[in-house]
Amino acid sequence: MIEQFFQIGENWIDKEEYLFQLIDAIVFLCFMVCVLYLFVFAVYSKRKSTYKYPTTMKKYRFAALFPAYGEDEVIIDSVKSFLQQDYPRELYDIIVIANQMRQETLDRLKSLSVKIIKMENPQSTKIEALKAAIRYIEEGKTKYDNVIILDADNIVKNNYIEKINDAIYAGCSAIQTHRVAKNRDSSIAVLDAVSEEINNSIFRKGHTRLGFSSALSGSGMAFEYGLFKNIIQGCNDIGEDKYMERKLLLQNIYIEYLEDVYTYDEKVRGKKDFYNQRQRWLATQFHNLLSGILQIPGALIKGNWDYCDKLFQWMMPPRVLLLGFITLIAAILPINDQNSFHTLHPLSLYALPPQRLTYAYYFTPPEYCIASSKTKRAAVLHRTTALFCTLRKSAAAKSLVFTLFPRHTPTSYLQPLRRRYLHRCCSFPR
Repeated sequence: MIEQFFQIGENWIDKEEYLFQLIDAIVFLCFMVCVLYLFVFAVYSKRKSTYKYPTTMKKYRFAALFPAYGEDEVIIDSVKSFLQQDYPRELYDIIVIANQMRQETLDRLKSLSVKIIKMENPQSTKIEALKAAIRYIEEGKTKYDNVIILDADNIVKNNYIEKINDAIYAGCSAIQTHRVAKNRDSSIAVLDAVSEEINNSIFRKGHTRLGFSSALSGSGMAFEYGLFKNIIQGCNDIGEDKYMERKLLLQNIYIEYLEDVYTYDEKVRGKKDFYNQRQRWLATQFHNLLSGILQIPGALIKGNWDYCDKLFQWMMPPRVLLLGFITLIAAILPINDQNSFHTLHPLSLYALPPQRLTYAYYFTPPEYCIASSKTKRAAVLHRTTALFCTLRKSAAAKSLVFTLFPRHTPTSYLQPLRRRYLHRCCSFPR
């Protein structure tokens, strides 16, 4: 009866070991796929572009939209930068969607021939500002072929519109330019700049080198006007870039990445702003993932791999969390190295409760039960080591076995114990 009870206990422990190994394998596979995904696109980002859009004589009409919320200090410089374009001035207009801005700033913008849309609601979002711009354009007499979306702090070069015009003439309907840091005056700004450039390499340059669409970054974007109007009018939440990405890819519309067209963006300087920005981005990514995950079966059937890739990309944890999780799991599930963790002392087994010591004692066959108190105490300690090995399967357990059972064990009855525990409980090499 007692032997059957302990046989059931041993079978249960074996099942627990199998479950532990299964979970270990699944976790390893998930993280391996994520790391391999990033590695492949990072490698392909080093490939040079084999095609550049030729200069065209066709000139489209552009509307440059600048949503600005209380950014009086930077909007003037951004507008002046954009006015230095080599592109014909009569073929582009600058529209500033102003919210909570001083009248002095608005007057200076008007003096620069900028069209201004005043937002009355102080709680309005960037999406509401873009919708207001669409209404303003629809109500006006001027018709535009394309729109460019910029932040109030963005600075561009004088060939900015020219390069975008060439790409649109070649057939591009959605474009993301190369956004880089305008300032590196704090450690947080440098961190933000590094993160931005990594995203450019993996999720934009690397993707387009492999034939996938580029990711949108919220500014430095250009779209055909009709396409932009139809998509933005259906957006009701924060994170217009992720929403537009999902809608564009769902329609099989390719997003091009112009690596040599730079948009200089001002990076956050404070820790609080950096944290709030990342938290907002994660919330937007998770929301769009839940909204678009139901379309995956249809995308797979139609062969829309761009859309499937984007949803998989949003399922992955951020790189910082991925690195943290890998480090944490590596600490929890140490590699079974024979030379590691040898500093663990066997006296730590005395912390186990007496019930487990008694239970461990019966795992040893009767021929190894010793009558004297000294040897019996050692036998109990050895059996507890066996139970510890069975439950933990770790390098620490192996270290205990090698500490309690040296290779040249003088006592004859301990040598079979050593072989048994190493083979049956720990599966370590002799």
